[in-house]
Amino acid sequence: MPLVVGKEVLDKARREGYAVPSFNTNNLEITQAILETAEEMRAPVFIQVSDGARKYAGLENLANLVRDMASRVSVPVVLHLDHGADYKMVLQALRAGFTSVMIDASHHPFEENVRETQRCVEAAHAVGVSVEAELGRLQGIEDNVQVSEAEAFLTDPEEAERFVELTGVDYLAIAIGTSHGAYKGKGRPYIDHRRLEEIARRVPLPLVLHGASGVPEWLKERLLATGAELKEATGIHDEDIRKAIPNGIAKINIDTDLRLAMTLGIREVVTQNPKEFDPRKIIGKGREYLKQVIREKFLLMGTAGRA
Repeated sequence: MPLVVGKEVLDKARREGYAVPSFNTNNLEITQAILETAEEMRAPVFIQVSDGARKYAGLENLANLVRDMASRVSVPVVLHLDHGADYKMVLQALRAGFTSVMIDASHHPFEENVRETQRCVEAAHAVGVSVEAELGRLQGIEDNVQVSEAEAFLTDPEEAERFVELTGVDYLAIAIGTSHGAYKGKGRPYIDHRRLEEIARRVPLPLVLHGASGVPEWLKERLLATGAELKEATGIHDEDIRKAIPNGIAKINIDTDLRLAMTLGIREVVTQNPKEFDPRKIIGKGREYLKQVIREKFLLMGTAGRA
């Protein structure tokens, strides 16, 4: 089916109390894994393109790939720009046919974040595309974006309410303790559920959780068995994800877990069969692990059967 506008998918998710995963893609195999699993599980899905993916594969190339492949599945698919750096990048995504865009001006002071977001909302809404913005900053590294502990701060509920009223965004990414990447500190990351409850009370829009990969233990153990160095890798617990969804979290971004899954498949093939040189067999194994991770996310978030 044709690509769907993000607001249509997420308004329903928040209203009915489930979340939709937003998976990063960089190539054909990741996109195949996402769409085939979504179709199998009758689940709506976001496929998102980061700045790193744009530089690696090309914004238009990935947009054309997702649009073409999505036309042959029957579940709602949203093509989303993740962490759009500025107004220019948002316009490029709109021209490329994205049906959801994120403007991330969270590194600016509140007033400048509002102004930049307003510009992007005006442009995107003029062509019927939904907009995500971010208030608060997540610690960690995602592609070329690095935020130190000193720079990170949690979202203020009162500011979130004002921000939504001033900008007209369709969904809001908030900082409540999650962080980008596979290294989220030692032990279980602290998630501020009380803060989330207060934001949800003030903001009726779908809320977005970034940095929410779980680093599944089965993936970590199998990667370690191949010689990978991941001993300090930690993720967000499934229990915290389940607890957050009834409090307005309707979109949850997943990238690190996909990277780990693809890497596991590749490492297993090249370590167990060093004579193998067929890229299809090497990458294909990674695609199978991707599907396993994606199935787990649809089940965790209550997305399966919602299409």
